[in-house]
Amino acid sequence: MYPKSISNLIEALKYFPGVGDKSAERMAFHILGMDQIQTDFLADCIKNAKTKIKHCKICNNISEDDICPFCSDTLRNPDYLCVVEDPKSVISIEKLGIYHGYYHVLNGLISTLDGVNPENIKLDKLIKRINEGTFKEVIIAVKPCLEGEMTALYINSVLSGSKVIVTRLASGIPMGADMEYIDPMTLEKAFDNRKNLSN
Repeated sequence: MYPKSISNLIEALKYFPGVGDKSAERMAFHILGMDQIQTDFLADCIKNAKTKIKHCKICNNISEDDICPFCSDTLRNPDYLCVVEDPKSVISIEKLGIYHGYYHVLNGLISTLDGVNPENIKLDKLIKRINEGTFKEVIIAVKPCLEGEMTALYINSVLSGSKVIVTRLASGIPMGADMEYIDPMTLEKAFDNRKNLSN
Protein backbone atom coordinates (compact mmCIF):
# COMPACT_ATOMS: atom_id res chain seq x y z
CA MET A 1 0.00 0.00 0.00
CA TYR A 2 1.47 3.30 -1.10
CA PRO A 3 1.45 6.43 1.07
CA LYS A 4 -1.65 8.51 0.46
CA SER A 5 0.22 11.24 -1.44
CA ILE A 6 1.58 8.66 -3.90
CA SER A 7 -1.78 6.90 -4.23
CA ASN A 8 -3.45 10.23 -4.98
CA LEU A 9 -0.80 11.06 -7.60
CA ILE A 10 -1.28 7.68 -9.27
CA GLU A 11 -5.05 8.15 -9.35
CA ALA A 12 -4.64 11.65 -10.76
CA LEU A 13 -2.33 10.43 -13.54
CA LYS A 14 -4.98 7.90 -14.56
CA TYR A 15 -7.12 10.84 -15.66
CA PHE A 16 -4.98 10.91 -18.80
CA PRO A 17 -6.36 8.90 -21.73
CA GLY A 18 -4.75 5.50 -22.17
CA VAL A 19 -3.03 5.58 -18.78
CA GLY A 20 -3.79 2.57 -16.62
CA ASP A 21 -2.53 1.43 -13.23
CA LYS A 22 0.94 0.34 -14.34
CA SER A 23 1.61 3.41 -16.49
CA ALA A 24 0.36 5.71 -13.73
CA GLU A 25 2.63 4.04 -11.19
CA ARG A 26 5.62 4.34 -13.51
CA MET A 27 4.91 8.02 -14.14
CA ALA A 28 4.39 8.72 -10.44
CA PHE A 29 7.75 7.23 -9.49
CA HIS A 30 9.40 9.09 -12.36
CA ILE A 31 8.01 12.33 -10.93
CA LEU A 32 9.39 11.36 -7.51
CA GLY A 33 12.82 11.00 -9.09
CA MET A 34 12.73 14.46 -10.65
CA ASP A 35 14.46 17.34 -8.90
CA GLN A 36 12.48 20.16 -7.30
CA ILE A 37 13.02 22.58 -10.21
CA GLN A 38 11.57 20.07 -12.67
CA THR A 39 8.55 19.23 -10.53
CA ASP A 40 7.85 22.92 -9.85
CA PHE A 41 8.07 23.62 -13.58
CA LEU A 42 5.70 20.73 -14.36
CA ALA A 43 3.20 21.91 -11.75
CA ASP A 44 3.41 25.51 -13.00
CA CYS A 45 2.86 24.41 -16.62
CA ILE A 46 -0.30 22.51 -15.70
CA LYS A 47 -1.60 25.42 -13.62
CA ASN A 48 -0.80 28.01 -16.31
CA ALA A 49 -2.42 25.92 -19.03
CA LYS A 50 -5.62 25.75 -16.99
CA THR A 51 -5.68 29.40 -15.94
CA LYS A 52 -4.30 31.19 -19.03
CA ILE A 53 -5.79 29.23 -21.92
CA LYS A 54 -9.14 30.42 -23.25
CA HIS A 55 -11.11 30.06 -26.46
CA CYS A 56 -10.68 32.62 -29.24
CA LYS A 57 -13.78 34.81 -29.47
CA ILE A 58 -13.78 34.47 -33.26
CA CYS A 59 -12.84 30.89 -34.13
CA ASN A 60 -12.96 28.94 -30.80
CA ASN A 61 -9.31 27.90 -31.08
CA ILE A 62 -7.26 27.83 -27.89
CA SER A 63 -5.30 30.97 -27.12
CA GLU A 64 -3.82 32.97 -24.27
CA ASP A 65 -5.46 36.08 -25.77
CA ASP A 66 -9.08 36.89 -26.60
CA ILE A 67 -8.21 36.62 -30.30
CA CYS A 68 -5.89 33.80 -31.40
CA PRO A 69 -2.80 34.39 -33.57
CA PHE A 70 -4.51 32.90 -36.64
CA CYS A 71 -7.52 35.22 -36.49
CA SER A 72 -5.33 38.26 -35.85
CA ASP A 73 -3.04 37.45 -38.79
CA THR A 74 -4.07 39.86 -41.56
CA LEU A 75 -1.76 38.13 -44.06
CA ARG A 76 -3.88 34.96 -44.15
CA ASN A 77 -6.11 34.36 -47.18
CA PRO A 78 -9.61 35.71 -46.41
CA ASP A 79 -11.23 33.57 -49.10
CA TYR A 80 -10.90 30.32 -47.16
CA LEU A 81 -12.31 29.05 -43.88
CA CYS A 82 -11.26 25.60 -42.67
CA VAL A 83 -13.66 23.97 -40.21
CA VAL A 84 -12.01 21.48 -37.85
CA GLU A 85 -13.11 19.41 -34.88
CA ASP A 86 -10.49 20.48 -32.33
CA PRO A 87 -7.41 22.68 -31.81
CA LYS A 88 -5.06 19.75 -32.44
CA SER A 89 -6.37 19.57 -36.01
CA VAL A 90 -5.37 23.20 -36.57
CA ILE A 91 -1.78 22.38 -35.65
CA SER A 92 -1.77 19.25 -37.87
CA ILE A 93 -2.88 21.31 -40.87
CA GLU A 94 -0.52 24.20 -40.11
CA LYS A 95 2.45 21.82 -40.08
CA LEU A 96 1.76 21.02 -43.73
CA GLY A 97 2.41 24.61 -44.75
CA ILE A 98 -0.05 24.39 -47.68
CA TYR A 99 -3.10 26.10 -46.17
CA HIS A 100 -3.03 29.82 -45.42
CA GLY A 101 -6.67 30.68 -44.79
CA TYR A 102 -8.58 31.04 -41.54
CA TYR A 103 -9.94 28.39 -39.17
CA HIS A 104 -13.04 27.63 -37.17
CA VAL A 105 -12.83 25.07 -34.35
CA LEU A 106 -16.05 23.22 -33.50
CA ASN A 107 -14.74 21.49 -30.35
CA GLY A 108 -16.94 18.53 -31.15
CA LEU A 109 -19.07 16.85 -33.80
CA ILE A 110 -22.79 16.23 -34.13
CA SER A 111 -23.67 12.90 -32.51
CA THR A 112 -27.37 12.28 -32.01
CA LEU A 113 -26.66 9.01 -30.19
CA ASP A 114 -24.63 10.93 -27.60
CA GLY A 115 -27.07 13.83 -27.45
CA VAL A 116 -24.68 16.25 -29.19
CA ASN A 117 -26.79 18.49 -31.42
CA PRO A 118 -25.79 21.45 -33.62
CA GLU A 119 -26.42 23.91 -30.80
CA ASN A 120 -24.10 21.97 -28.46
CA ILE A 121 -21.10 22.68 -30.69
CA LYS A 122 -22.31 26.23 -31.44
CA LEU A 123 -22.76 25.73 -35.18
CA ASP A 124 -24.91 28.86 -35.22
CA LYS A 125 -21.74 30.86 -34.45
CA LEU A 126 -19.99 29.27 -37.44
CA ILE A 127 -22.93 29.91 -39.78
CA LYS A 128 -23.18 33.53 -38.63
CA ARG A 129 -19.45 34.01 -39.18
CA ILE A 130 -19.71 32.63 -42.71
CA ASN A 131 -22.79 34.66 -43.61
CA GLU A 132 -21.28 37.87 -42.30
CA GLY A 133 -17.83 37.23 -43.73
CA THR A 134 -16.30 37.34 -47.19
CA PHE A 135 -15.29 33.68 -47.43
CA LYS A 136 -15.56 32.05 -50.84
CA GLU A 137 -14.90 28.48 -49.73
CA VAL A 138 -15.57 26.59 -46.52
CA ILE A 139 -13.37 23.51 -46.20
CA ILE A 140 -14.74 20.90 -43.81
CA ALA A 141 -11.72 19.07 -42.39
CA VAL A 142 -13.16 16.79 -39.74
CA LYS A 143 -12.38 13.08 -39.32
CA PRO A 144 -14.19 10.71 -41.68
CA CYS A 145 -16.63 8.98 -39.36
CA LEU A 146 -20.40 8.93 -38.91
CA GLU A 147 -20.32 12.01 -36.67
CA GLY A 148 -18.02 13.82 -39.10
CA GLU A 149 -20.31 13.05 -42.03
CA MET A 150 -23.37 14.21 -40.10
CA THR A 151 -21.63 17.46 -39.21
CA ALA A 152 -20.45 18.06 -42.78
CA LEU A 153 -23.90 17.38 -44.22
CA TYR A 154 -25.55 19.68 -41.68
CA ILE A 155 -23.18 22.56 -42.43
CA ASN A 156 -23.65 22.03 -46.18
CA SER A 157 -27.44 21.96 -45.89
CA VAL A 158 -27.57 25.16 -43.85
CA LEU A 159 -25.29 26.92 -46.33
CA SER A 160 -27.12 25.67 -49.43
CA GLY A 161 -28.22 28.62 -51.50
CA SER A 162 -25.44 30.84 -50.18
CA LYS A 163 -22.59 32.10 -52.35
CA VAL A 164 -19.96 30.15 -50.45
CA ILE A 165 -18.65 26.83 -51.81
CA VAL A 166 -18.58 24.00 -49.26
CA THR A 167 -15.88 21.35 -49.78
CA ARG A 168 -14.82 18.25 -47.87
CA LEU A 169 -11.36 16.70 -47.66
CA ALA A 170 -10.89 13.96 -50.25
CA SER A 171 -10.97 10.26 -49.46
CA GLY A 172 -7.77 8.45 -48.59
CA ILE A 173 -8.11 9.30 -44.92
CA PRO A 174 -9.14 6.10 -43.07
CA MET A 175 -12.62 6.06 -41.56
CA GLY A 176 -12.55 7.11 -37.92
CA ALA A 177 -8.97 8.38 -38.03
CA ASP A 178 -8.11 11.44 -35.91
CA MET A 179 -6.59 14.29 -37.89
CA GLU A 180 -3.52 14.42 -35.63
CA TYR A 181 -2.54 10.83 -36.53
CA ILE A 182 -2.82 11.18 -40.31
CA ASP A 183 0.53 11.33 -42.05
CA PRO A 184 1.35 14.69 -43.68
CA MET A 185 1.37 13.35 -47.27
CA THR A 186 -2.11 11.82 -46.96
CA LEU A 187 -3.47 14.99 -45.36
CA GLU A 188 -1.87 17.18 -48.03
CA LYS A 189 -3.41 15.08 -50.83
CA ALA A 190 -6.78 15.20 -49.08
CA PHE A 191 -6.56 19.01 -49.10
CA ASP A 192 -5.46 19.19 -52.73
CA ASN A 193 -8.25 16.86 -53.89
CA ARG A 194 -11.08 18.11 -51.69
CA LYS A 195 -14.60 17.58 -53.02
CA ASN A 196 -17.38 20.10 -53.55
CA LEU A 197 -20.36 19.31 -51.31
CA SER A 198 -22.50 22.08 -52.80
CA ASN A 199 -23.27 20.17 -55.99
